[in-house]
Amino acid sequence: MNNTGYVLSAVAVMAIVTYLPRMLPLTLVRKRITNRFLQSFLYYVPYAVLAAMTFPEVLFSTSNLISALAGLAAAFAGVSGGFSANLLIGALDPLLAGISTEAAHIVDSGYTVLATDNWFFMIASTVLIVAIGTLVTDKIVEPRLGRFEQEEGQADHRLTALTGQEAKGMKIASLVLLLLVAGLIAAAIPRASLLRNPQTGSLTTGAPLIDGIIILLALLFFVPSVLYGRISGTYKNEKDVAGQLEKNMAAMGGYIALIFVAAQFISFFNYSKLGTILAISGAEFLKSSGISGPLLMVIFVLFTSLLNLLMGSATAKWTVLAPIFIPMFMMLGYSPELTQVAYRIGDSCTNLITPMMSYFAMIVVFARKYDKKAGIGTLVSMMLPYSLFFLIGWTVLLVVWMITGLPLGPGAATLLG
Repeated sequence: MNNTGYVLSAVAVMAIVTYLPRMLPLTLVRKRITNRFLQSFLYYVPYAVLAAMTFPEVLFSTSNLISALAGLAAAFAGVSGGFSANLLIGALDPLLAGISTEAAHIVDSGYTVLATDNWFFMIASTVLIVAIGTLVTDKIVEPRLGRFEQEEGQADHRLTALTGQEAKGMKIASLVLLLLVAGLIAAAIPRASLLRNPQTGSLTTGAPLIDGIIILLALLFFVPSVLYGRISGTYKNEKDVAGQLEKNMAAMGGYIALIFVAAQFISFFNYSKLGTILAISGAEFLKSSGISGPLLMVIFVLFTSLLNLLMGSATAKWTVLAPIFIPMFMMLGYSPELTQVAYRIGDSCTNLITPMMSYFAMIVVFARKYDKKAGIGTLVSMMLPYSLFFLIGWTVLLVVWMITGLPLGPGAATLLG
């Protein structure tokens, strides 16, 4: 398979591991979880980690090979840069729609923004982001990274055929995983289940099932992995298991150090309210500029993308911006749905290059798996072409949408009728 073939195959997997998981019922569970960290973990991490691990391990580690970092970059671009682009309605849509509705009530108390009101535009955006991601990976990022050169002492990640014992271990481990999942579901079904909330019987709010989800997930993966290791011959005794656990925890040291520094920075930044101050000041500038039409929306996209470098949370930013910009743009004749779309474009494109993004440090750790010298600067410089081309391409799509007057979603126009 030639170089372009690898990239096209990679993009297909990128679509699977970044967009399709957002259709899972996990998002329905997430809405009922009150712990903010757990909400964030369930929404973002499964997509980011699955994609980041799939690319370099599967597609970019065969014999001819393209740099593993190119695979990680393509995956990260799909997950984070295309954060708002979805083929189906995701968990973010009703959250933003609810905030937009409240902001629209400042001007029109009867106006309602639905979760589906950006759907058509986001379907088109998904196709656009995949196309741009393919071209940027193939033409810009991958040629500059070179081929993956395995360093001395570094684990060999190239795919090889399973031995008989490994195949047997994989089958048994998979079967045990299915039995554990089935047993967990069966244990949760009875109304008097210990996994339910003892007062309400809920499986989500205040339920041991959700409160102990991290431990349950750890057990679901730990038991099959130990069985596989034992059957395949990787683990000879309990000392081998303990040694592997020790090795994996040691590898987390860099991530823990990075995330500690990042958490302090984010905490102090939030405490200073600098993001809120910049948002309000920027809104006043746009209001006084007298600019209108597509140019106004382009400026709003750019403003949002710059603000996203300093203020990470999508809903937190929209909570600040929506009550300012939605009424202002409604008075100029633009629908809240259009303002929301413009915000989502700016909010997504610069996720790739801001350390304010919660899991930026985690991606740096994955990059160091293949390049010991990789750091924040390495990741930012690698992702900058994606960020710029996503921003340009997505903004052009928005301008074309406004000029042609296409509906943003079912019954959602760009202009107020």
